[in-house]
Formats: sequence, C-alpha cells, structure tokens
Amino acid sequence: MSEVINATEERKSITAEELKKIDKNKITLVDLREPDEFLISTIPGAINLPFSNVRNLYTIPKDKPVYVFCRTGDWSEEVVELLSDAEYEVYHLKGGFQAYRDLKVEVLEVDAIGLKCPGPIVKVADTIRSIADGNQIHIKATEDAFASDISIWCQRTGNKLIKLEVNDGIIEALVEKTAIKSFNGEVPEQHDKTIVVFSGDLDKTIATFIIANGAAALGRKVTIFFTFWGLNILRKPKRVKVHKTIIEKMFGFMMPRGTYHLGLSRMNMFGAGAKMIRQIMKSKNVSSLEELIADALNHGIRLVACQMSMDIMGIHKEELIDGVELGGVATFLGAGELSDMSLFI
Repeated sequence: MSEVINATEERKSITAEELKKIDKNKITLVDLREPDEFLISTIPGAINLPFSNVRNLYTIPKDKPVYVFCRTGDWSEEVVELLSDAEYEVYHLKGGFQAYRDLKVEVLEVDAIGLKCPGPIVKVADTIRSIADGNQIHIKATEDAFASDISIWCQRTGNKLIKLEVNDGIIEALVEKTAIKSFNGEVPEQHDKTIVVFSGDLDKTIATFIIANGAAALGRKVTIFFTFWGLNILRKPKRVKVHKTIIEKMFGFMMPRGTYHLGLSRMNMFGAGAKMIRQIMKSKNVSSLEELIADALNHGIRLVACQMSMDIMGIHKEELIDGVELGGVATFLGAGELSDMSLFI
C-alpha cells in the first residue's frame, strides 16, 4: 500500500527543472508564500494566494492544471491533497521556491551591434520568444535610441530589465523573460495598432514599416490598411498579364509599380532623391524598405489592400505581392476597435 501512495505523490510533484520548461500560459501557477515574500521575488507568471488564507485557493479556475509552490515544499504538499479532493488537476514543486531559485540561470547573447531601428528591438523580441521564463538575454547594440527602446519595450511587454549600461558607445542590456498572468476576471486592455497608408511616397512608407515592426516587437497585433496611392507599395515590380480596360491600363501606366519606383514626398528630383535616400540608408546599415516589408510579413503583421480602391484604380489581386489580404472598411474598423492607436499616413 505504501508503494502505491508514494507513486501517487510522485505523479503529483514536479522538479524545478521541469517547471521551468512548462509554458506558463497553459497552467495556473500559485505562490503560497506571504505577500511580502512574493513582492521581493517569485517565479515568473505566478499569482499570490497565501497558505495562511487557505479559503482563497478554491477561487482558482479549474480550466488549467494548477501548480503550487511554497518556500521549501511542505505547505504545497498539503495544498495538493486539498485541491485534489476538490477535483483540481494539481501538482506541487519539489523543494519549493528555494529549489527554483537555486537553478542556474541561462544567459543568451544577442549581437545587435550595427543594426538600426527597428532591427535591434526586433532581434530582442525574436530571441526572447525562444527561451524559457526566468532565463535571460544579454544584448549589445550601438544605436543610441536602443537605450530608450529597450526600456520601453520591457515596460510594455512585462519582461524585466535587470541592467542597462553604456560603455564606449556600446549599449549593453540584460533582460529576464517574465510571464505576466492575471486571474482577476477583468478583460485585458487591447494594445493592437492600426495604420492606414494613403500615401505612396517612399519616405512615408519607410516610416510606416519601421513603426509597424517596432509594434510587432512589443508583441502587438498590427494591421496596415493600404488604400488609393498606398496600393502601389504592394504592387509586384514586374508587369503581370491580366485583362484590363483602357482606363485601367492608363492608371497602371501612370502609377509606380512596386517599392523600387516610389518617389520622395519632398526633394524627389525626378527620382534622384529616392536613390540618394536608399544609398544613405544602406551606408548607415538601415534596413531597406523591401527588408522592412519582409520582416513585417515574417512577424505576422497584416497587410490589407482596400478592395474598393483596387477596383477604382484598376489594380488586380494577381498584381499584388504575396502575403497581402483583401479587405474593406469593416476589416479596417474591426482592427481599429481593438487598437489603442490608429495612424493615417
């Protein structure tokens, strides 16, 4: 009989190493220690329900497995028995918070030296998605704006900025991945971003995609809605054979086909200004417009072409680059209602 009991207890426990690998968004992680201990330090993603007020434990939702921990593991074993009787799927952390704290923290190096906005912050976001909660990344960058960007990025994503230093032009930041969870029943605030692109100017388009990629690096859902002259940004650079009316052919002839033919809003100088801007961007290691668009698609940014504007201007779906969706005003408004910022460019 004792062997059966021990086997059951073993199934209801987990090691610190195992807990670190679990996706905290798929479980409810509960810190049973007192609030003063919780405020000083806890496991990323945990909520605080002190063992001293055991009744609160039964307010935990049953929709996910529950993992509990205390200081050394004694209280959490008792809580497993209580919650199991209440039909929870529950496990406790062997050795408690002390065992988790004693784990060696892995630090991943991120080289963003020479990259220009939004390159460094995008690289940070991509890297931190690949590591477990509680592990850290050490970033080196040379763009002055990165010092501000990484601070704001950590504030808005909930990750912990442990260190930020500038030495001999090198900005070094140490960031710890932290899972933020809430079980107070409130609807989370929406932070999506929506951008309407009406202009087909090169400089305005570059600004659009820098903002969009920066927002995606913050973990925000971004929708860019292209209408009228902005549709030219999405056109393939080579001519696509589609049947067109005379008016549609005239529009197509007069409008730029794709990003390489966009002009500047000021000092275009018959296209010379646009070429100069591209050369300067390359010399300063700033991503080209085409690279920014590719990054946007890779990071799930929605590129939506206004169907009504396409019909008016004689642009066919076959002429658009891959990855573009077709939408109308409802698509734009639906995205806008979930956004806390909408831009018209």
